[in-house]
Amino acid sequence: MSGTGCVLLLSLLLLLQSPGACGAPPQPRGTLCRTKPTDLVFIIDSSRSVRPHEFEKIKVFVSRVIEALDVGPNATRVGLINYASAVRSELGLQSPQSKAALLQAVRRIQPLSTGTMTGLAIQFAISRAFSAAEGGRAGAPNFRKVAIVVTDGRPQDGVQDVSARARAAGIEIFAIGVGRVDMGTLRQMASEPLDEHVDYVESYSAIEKLTHKFQEAFCVVSDLCATGDHDCEQLCVSTPGAYRCACRDGFSLNSDGKTCTACNGGLGSALDLVFLIDGSKSVRPENFELVKKFINQIVDSLEVSDKQAQVGLVQYSSSVRQEFPLGQFKNKKDIKAAVKKMSYMEKGTMTGQALKYLVDSSFSAINGARPGVPKVGIVFTDGRSQDYISDAAKKAKDSGFRMFAVGVGNAVEDELREIASEPVAEHYFYTADFRTISKIGKKLQIKICAEEDPCECKSIMKFQTKVEDLINSLQQKLEAVAKRIEALENKII
Repeated sequence: MSGTGCVLLLSLLLLLQSPGACGAPPQPRGTLCRTKPTDLVFIIDSSRSVRPHEFEKIKVFVSRVIEALDVGPNATRVGLINYASAVRSELGLQSPQSKAALLQAVRRIQPLSTGTMTGLAIQFAISRAFSAAEGGRAGAPNFRKVAIVVTDGRPQDGVQDVSARARAAGIEIFAIGVGRVDMGTLRQMASEPLDEHVDYVESYSAIEKLTHKFQEAFCVVSDLCATGDHDCEQLCVSTPGAYRCACRDGFSLNSDGKTCTACNGGLGSALDLVFLIDGSKSVRPENFELVKKFINQIVDSLEVSDKQAQVGLVQYSSSVRQEFPLGQFKNKKDIKAAVKKMSYMEKGTMTGQALKYLVDSSFSAINGARPGVPKVGIVFTDGRSQDYISDAAKKAKDSGFRMFAVGVGNAVEDELREIASEPVAEHYFYTADFRTISKIGKKLQIKICAEEDPCECKSIMKFQTKVEDLINSLQQKLEAVAKRIEALENKII
C-alpha cells in the first residue's frame, strides 16, 4: 500500500459519516473542458519486447487521450511517432485533424518489433515531427509543444543529450515507463518537475489508468459557477471543467440535481464500520505511520457512541489480525490510542483470508455488531491478492454488507470490482497517481443514509475543506519522504 492509499481511505471514511449535516451530495450537472492549443506528439515504443496485444493497449491509451482533446487546425494538433530500431511517422501534425480521422489512423498502426532506439525517436521529433514542414507551430507563442514517450525497456542508444536538446527547443516531455523499464532513462528524458512528468505502471494492462491524468493535463479549467453558466437553485460548486449543485444547511438536494427541499431535521443513522488495512511488505514503515495518523484524524470527525458510529479495525498481510472489534472502544480517545499502538505486519497479501474474517467474525454479535444497524466494510489494498477472494467477496455482499474496495498502485481492478457492492462504479476506487487523489476525493459521493428520509443523509459538503486540507498535508509529507528516498537511491548508485 503506497502513501496515496491513505488519502483514499481518508476521503472515503469522511464521506461515509458526518456529524449531522443535512443535504445530499452535489450531483454532476455540467462539464466543460477546453484544451489549450497544443502541438502534441506521441512517441511510442513498438520494439520486440512489446507484444501485439500489449501494443493494442497502448493504442487504446492514445485514443482515450485524443478523445478528450479539442482537436483541429487552430486547436490541438496530434502527431504520432512509432519506433523500434527505426522510426516511422504514423501521424504528422499536418494530418487531417478531426477526432474521427485521428482515431482511425491510430487503429491502423502496427508494431515494428525490432530494437529500441529511443534517442533516435526523440531526435526525429525535434528535427521532423515538430517542424513547420510537418505542421508544427513553433513560431506561435501561445502554443505548447508536448511529447509523450511510452517505453518498456532500456534504450540501445543515448537519450540524455538529445532529450536536453528537445527541452531546450521548448518541447515538454512526459515519460511513461512500463514493466522492466530503466527508471534512470525516464528521468533523463522527462521535463521538470520530474514528479509531474515521469510515470510508471507495472504492465501495459495498467497504462489506461494514466488516461485521466493526461486528459486533465491538457484541460483548461473553466469556472462555470463564476460565469453563472449553471442552473443550481442555491449553491454551485466548481470542479475541474464542471460544476455540481448543492444546498445550504437545512436543505437537501432533490433528484433533479439542482433544486432543494427544506429538511424536517434528522438525527442520522447508526453505523457499524469495519475497515481492512493491507499491511503487506510493500507498505513502507513511514507510510504505515501516516495511515495511523490519518485514521485518528478521521476518528476525530466521527460521532462515536453506542447509538451512532462504531468502528472496528483489521490489519492483514500473510495472516489476519483484529486490532480491535466493533464496540470495544466507546470514545474517540480510546480508539485513537489503540490505533497508535498498532504494529506493522509487513508480510504477504492474503486479501481473501481477510474478507473471510470480515464475514465470519468482524460483523458478528460477539464482536460488537448491532442487529438492524447498517454494516459497511472497506477493503484497502495495493496489490494482487495471494489467495482466492471470490467466495468470501460474494458471501459478504450476500450477507447484506455494503462493501467498498479501494485500490492504489499495483492493485488489480478486477479484484476491486469483485469485492465492491452494486452498483460497482459507486463502490470501488482506484488511483495510479497521487496527483489525482484530490480530484477523486471531490468526486466521491458515498453516503450512509436512511432511505425513507433523504434529510438524514450525511453531506459531503461540510467536509470538503477538511478533506482537502488533510490531502495537502499528506502530500507535503509524502513528497518529503520521496525526496529522502531518491537521495538515498542516488547515493547507492
